[in-house]
Amino acid sequence: MLTYVGTQINFWILANILLVTVLNLFTLIISQVFEIPIVARFSSMLWVAVLLGILYGVSLGTAGYYLERNVFKKVSLGRVILFKALGSLVLLIFILWLLRYVFFDFWIAPSLYFSSTVLNEESWKYLFYLLLVYYFFMTLAISFINQMNKKYGPGVLLPLLLGKYRDPKEQERIFMFMDLKSSTATAEKLGHLLYSAFIRDCFADINEMIFPFRAQVYQYVGDEIVVSWPIDEGLKDQTCIRFYFACKEKFHNRIEYYSKNYGLLPEFKAGMHMGMVTVVEIGEIKKDIAYHGDTLNTAARIQGICKHYNKDFIVSEYVMEKIGNDINMKTEALGEILLRGKAEKIGIVSVDAIDSEEEIN
Repeated sequence: MLTYVGTQINFWILANILLVTVLNLFTLIISQVFEIPIVARFSSMLWVAVLLGILYGVSLGTAGYYLERNVFKKVSLGRVILFKALGSLVLLIFILWLLRYVFFDFWIAPSLYFSSTVLNEESWKYLFYLLLVYYFFMTLAISFINQMNKKYGPGVLLPLLLGKYRDPKEQERIFMFMDLKSSTATAEKLGHLLYSAFIRDCFADINEMIFPFRAQVYQYVGDEIVVSWPIDEGLKDQTCIRFYFACKEKFHNRIEYYSKNYGLLPEFKAGMHMGMVTVVEIGEIKKDIAYHGDTLNTAARIQGICKHYNKDFIVSEYVMEKIGNDINMKTEALGEILLRGKAEKIGIVSVDAIDSEEEIN
């Protein structure tokens, strides 16, 4: 929530500063052309812009965050846009009221060079039209940014805009492949429509763990989700390991919801590996950032052998060595195996959460 609201605040502060700057430059032009003295101090207008940006950002950000989590999930995009437009209009009217009866009398008026300067009804009307047009297009801009972040995931839009990965580059990253257990049997039990809703809810719950654990969603493939971390983010405080168990706990906390709607609780098996990959921007009609390399293949193969070992979460030995021995989890070395398509064996380790009873003992 803090990330979402903070983005809104920063955007609207910058948007208001831009508006005040443009108006001040226009005022300077008019004053020079018609030899009219400047009425207000630019510094005072900047403070008002910052305060209104904070107010507008907090209001829209907080309301938007909770509405998207609790209301907009099952509402059409057209209704969402309409609702946000009406909400922004109401908030804009409130802000104009603050400008007219609070900020103008107690902040702006004392900063004027001419205390006799007043704004009549026509002036306030034109100011409202100005703010209405400006805030409308700025709202479209921030909505576009939010939608792009949703589409590509956090941390992807800016590199795309800057063309950072137009040419292939190497990175060391951690990848986790999470696949729904018993997916075929579950699909047969629920039917196609209910099964799709089930997958949607599973991914929505997993997505709620993305920001707290600094993960990035790389792909959704059927009933499988692939998440990734930069090395420094994933290894810090065993974040990449704790993410999997946070997802399991999230499902467990919603056991009543899943039991009521689907008659079962989702369970995911996961495999994880880290190493060098190539990252490149692909596509012309539909742009995306793609990762290539043996690291992804190895992580996928590790996830594929979970069923063979009757384990839910298997990690490469290389990852565990990088994390260290202070991990507060129950681990079991499964030895070295030759994964399908690999020329060399790789060590693997199963990881389980420590039960409260075991921890006490």
